[in-house]
Amino acid sequence: MAAILSSLLAGSVLLSGSVNAQNFGSNGPVEDAFSYVQPLNTTILTEYGSSPPVYPSPNITGVGGWEAALEKARAWVAQLTTEEKADMVTGQAGPCVGNIVAIPRLNFSGLCLQDGPLAIRVADFASVFAAGVSTGASWDKDLMYERGLAMGREFKAKGAHVALGPVAGPLGRSAYAGRNWEGFSSDPYLSGVAMEKTITGHQDAGVQACAKHWVGNEQEIQRNPVYDPNVTTVKTSNAISSNIDDRTMHELYMWPFANAVKAKAASFMCSYQRINGSYGCQNSASQNGLLKTELGFQGYVMSDWGATHTGVAAIEAGLDMNMPGGLGPYGLNFGVPSFFGGNITIAVNNGSLDTSRVDDMVIRIMTPYFWLNQDQNFPSIDPSSADLNTFSPRRTWTRNFTLTGERSRDVRSNHAELIRRHGAAGSVLLKNKNGTLPLKAPRNIAVFGNDAGEPTQSSVLNQNNYEFGTLFAGGGSGTGQFSYFVTPLQALQSRARQDGGLVHYWLNNTLIANSNVSTLLIPRGQPDVCIVMLKTWAEEADDRPHLSSDWDGDAVVESVASYCANTVVVTHSSGVNTLPWSDHPNVTAILAAHFPGEESGNSLVDLLYGDVNPSGHLPYTIAMNGTDYNAPPTTAINTTGFDDWQSWFDEKLEIDYRYFDAKNITVRYEFGFGLSYTTFNMSNLEVSPLANNITSFPENLPIQPGGNPALWESIYNASVSVSNTGSVAGAAVAQLYVGLPSSAPAGTPPRQLRGFEKLHLEPGETQTAAFELMRRDLSYWDIISQQWVIPEGEFTIYVGFSSRDLVVHDTVTVVG
Repeated sequence: MAAILSSLLAGSVLLSGSVNAQNFGSNGPVEDAFSYVQPLNTTILTEYGSSPPVYPSPNITGVGGWEAALEKARAWVAQLTTEEKADMVTGQAGPCVGNIVAIPRLNFSGLCLQDGPLAIRVADFASVFAAGVSTGASWDKDLMYERGLAMGREFKAKGAHVALGPVAGPLGRSAYAGRNWEGFSSDPYLSGVAMEKTITGHQDAGVQACAKHWVGNEQEIQRNPVYDPNVTTVKTSNAISSNIDDRTMHELYMWPFANAVKAKAASFMCSYQRINGSYGCQNSASQNGLLKTELGFQGYVMSDWGATHTGVAAIEAGLDMNMPGGLGPYGLNFGVPSFFGGNITIAVNNGSLDTSRVDDMVIRIMTPYFWLNQDQNFPSIDPSSADLNTFSPRRTWTRNFTLTGERSRDVRSNHAELIRRHGAAGSVLLKNKNGTLPLKAPRNIAVFGNDAGEPTQSSVLNQNNYEFGTLFAGGGSGTGQFSYFVTPLQALQSRARQDGGLVHYWLNNTLIANSNVSTLLIPRGQPDVCIVMLKTWAEEADDRPHLSSDWDGDAVVESVASYCANTVVVTHSSGVNTLPWSDHPNVTAILAAHFPGEESGNSLVDLLYGDVNPSGHLPYTIAMNGTDYNAPPTTAINTTGFDDWQSWFDEKLEIDYRYFDAKNITVRYEFGFGLSYTTFNMSNLEVSPLANNITSFPENLPIQPGGNPALWESIYNASVSVSNTGSVAGAAVAQLYVGLPSSAPAGTPPRQLRGFEKLHLEPGETQTAAFELMRRDLSYWDIISQQWVIPEGEFTIYVGFSSRDLVVHDTVTVVG
């Protein structure tokens, strides 16, 4: 109520409410609420939790480079019948995770959509790459593109037109969220760069990228509604609602998706949960307003699998493709009529749905298809996909799919070498007491922990009880199927043999945690080094119950370190572990290896022995305790009201390091932290304007993909000298943070990442890290003017090696 009164006192109008829309196959009116404001004749200040509807769904214009492809798409769609148009926007059970059926008379062989963000999941003889969190931890723009390109090539070679990734939602509001590892970072700037580089790589390979999950998808618990077990189309409880204010939406959760639109992502996937009261895939303000209008998105919006809960209402709200097509609690009951499909034909014929809206849906789908030349000699779907696809096995198919071409084709190329490099680059050295690492050919190595050895299954990671075997990735649709893998134990044994050494190992965490480790080691002599391998599982559809290592990992470390004076700890984790033993005097080194993919063991040994100098930096903050984080998932809703699952993003902009810095809270390892086997220095920061008379408000230019192009114009240059002052070659990550003037609104974080560059330096070498600061980098989202605004006053530009190791700084006054 206070916020409502404030808005009225500010001379603004608060709009809220719902929209009644044609809603076949659903119960009652569809609420449509969100903090997007459609400009009216007066200034509007929004209140999160509700907002006005935004209609109609904008038509594609092809602006930004798709003009020629758009004309092809329009000509092609003009030849379709209404029934064929309905097929083009409705998934079917088939050989891929998502399928659009062929139209042979127009030489269209259909569309194959495949998971996911680290591998083509439903495939054999394909690579499993480093996860998003590892990629973000690399802070390496070239690596991000290289990985995206290699993944795209594998998807295409297997006949997949659309890669269902990359991920910017969840962003990482909560350290506990089960799918954080699929994304890149809890920082929107770092995540945005990774999104843009990955999408460009995918689409340079000729495969459509699908940015997901749009938007506010920040937890797994209650992400879907609960259904009556006796009437499986009747909800008894709505999915959780992510209630996000307008400024926070723009500055945090939309930010990386703006990069995705600018990169001309072919498609977006709308999310399961509600956004300020309205389901994401029928939320007109987020889809029509924020995405298609404000950001100028030219592609198509597809639903997450089973996230469609209505027909015409969702279509009018901006949904262009329903996946996977069938109904049921999670959309998985194939053979049950879809909200789309034949219902679209009925709606067009009875006049409740304008055929022009359906045309735009199909044109949006076909424009990137023609833009990427997927109509020209595109590989057929590998027939083996149909046999591997447990999501929609052959018995569920109701339409014909003709599968031709080589079966079980090997698409891996030389990607093992690339994955090995990427796994090492995404690992972060957190501690290295007295130069413990790199190892110096130890002859007696003791390995502890259930993360070191072979998994109990050779290919699939989706296990609820993953006690034994190393972790290469997390679970759910974002995982991969391994054609092979290299475990840490295998790689350590191989390296030890080269050095004339040997490896002893204990892989049962319960045994280690409850034993006197000295008695285990006595027959084998005092080890030169004890390596403890820990892991932390995370998966889709569930959030993490704690931030400790799994399987009593902390007790394992304490047990080993109580005896072994040279204990090196390695974690394979989905993200944050609180590491309470990090200051133990016998824990001499800690390496956060994240989810490095199929070459995991080789990547690790390269780092431990110094063949590769660690260069990863944390893409999140490691707090002292799990309770220090201010945005845990919303859980333990004990009431039974239909809409009781509400998640209020009351922390606003203060997530991760923004929160810890604003409240001056001590952390264990800060955002951006990472050690090396060499040392670096930084000097000579220079900041200079690229334009005269920089205005607070951007020029009002025609919208391009990514929004107002004025926001993407560089208005300041910054540069700093970075030197390798050590004795070995290594890579430094120069990180630039911006502190906005005091005139910025309350709640503005003290500092925000706005640039990074990774420099590879020989001993004694100095290079210049250069940063171009765009208008949006120096702006905040003003909820009154509904514009990005540069605040007046003195900006502070910081450059350093982490968010709290800020070596040099300068001040500039951008607006007089």
